[in-house]
Amino acid sequence: MKKCVAAWLAVFLVWCILDFIGHGLIFGSMYAALPGVWRPQSEIKIGFVYAGVAITSGAFVAIYFLQVKTRGLISGLLYGLLFGVGTGASLACGGYAVHPIQIQLALGWYILTLLECSIAGMIVGIVLDQPRTRQD
Repeated sequence: MKKCVAAWLAVFLVWCILDFIGHGLIFGSMYAALPGVWRPQSEIKIGFVYAGVAITSGAFVAIYFLQVKTRGLISGLLYGLLFGVGTGASLACGGYAVHPIQIQLALGWYILTLLECSIAGMIVGIVLDQPRTRQD
């Protein structure tokens, strides 16, 4: 259980850092060019953002822990890639479909999600690197 908590915290922190870099630094000018699409900075509900990242990172770790039988760096990376493909496609396609944003921003969201999930997969693969037993 301690390893699961450690993996969850590591994934949560890495996702928060990469979100800051991606959304704050890389995509910041794209967001600024579309002021009517987003809440003003002063109205952003940052607590909900962190709650969403905490819940998603917890689910990410739990799915790996409960469902992946052969564990390790490569298993984690493959898991992260698959998770990233699915969630990234949903985010990018859904966001592009309902918001008046540039396709480059949607593609950026997809790539960022794929990168975040791949790194998170490697983290859980390393932290939870042992075969499942009945006690798990």
